[in-house]
Amino acid sequence: MAQERIGFIGLGIMGQPMCLNLLKAGFSLTVYNRTPARMQPVLQAGAVAAASAKQAAERSSIVITMVTDTPDVEQVLFGHDGVMQGLKANSVVIDMSTISPSATQRMAAQIKEKGSQMLDAPVSGGDVGAKAGTLAIMVGGEAQTLERCRPVLEAMGKTITHVGGHGMGQTVKLCNQILVSVTNLAVCEAVRFAQRSGVDPRVMIEAVKNGAAGSWQLSNLGPRMAAGDFAPGFMIDLQQKDLRLALQSAFEMQLPSPGLSLVHQLFSACQARGEGREGTQALIKSLLALTQKPAKEN
Repeated sequence: MAQERIGFIGLGIMGQPMCLNLLKAGFSLTVYNRTPARMQPVLQAGAVAAASAKQAAERSSIVITMVTDTPDVEQVLFGHDGVMQGLKANSVVIDMSTISPSATQRMAAQIKEKGSQMLDAPVSGGDVGAKAGTLAIMVGGEAQTLERCRPVLEAMGKTITHVGGHGMGQTVKLCNQILVSVTNLAVCEAVRFAQRSGVDPRVMIEAVKNGAAGSWQLSNLGPRMAAGDFAPGFMIDLQQKDLRLALQSAFEMQLPSPGLSLVHQLFSACQARGEGREGTQALIKSLLALTQKPAKEN
């Protein structure tokens, strides 16, 4: 059987290293990005540029999308010069963005009507996992389609889990985002508690990270908080988009989510201060703001 030809659309913080890992695995890769400059590192590594999402689909048997939000995926797939205008029969669209589960189900049905298949395969692991090829990938869709695409996903991720039908990958990703965001808040509180108590937070992290309190957020974001390093691995603006999707789904299910709601509000405070493009570790700034003494009036 001939090797799959891959089209990849969306070369941001995550998409670029994911493409590089596909090239390392030997896949033929055609890429498209609305900002052409972001394609350059991948083109230099051996990928071929497409002039549109349509052209990327025409050259591919599997098309991967990694863009920001639900409307972006819809535009890339169904808009002018979109994937659906170039998609060949018996192709597969793998959406690795984080978007609405219900919208994913609608899109999968439209793609199936055209004789192709869709997988929703959002990821976890941040830029670190994208670069290392160790992403956790949660997949919704038909099991047979996943098996066809498994070698492609294994080039980008370490853990590939089939979680159910169309939209279920997105649902599990929203569970992931609830877990990471609320845990992030716990790390912020622990770092501030250590700082206020006179303990070096870096020493605190080393002392507890391999015990029951250990987490990815503690080991990776905690030291950045302690160092005042707020460069983005995953931006607050993108985290907020994911939390909005989770809150919308929770509202539809009449499901109380107090921890999720609190973190969303604290991130909103970060955005109001102009910190939306900083990394999610900048959540600690909202706690710092709560303990600042008010300026004295003249």
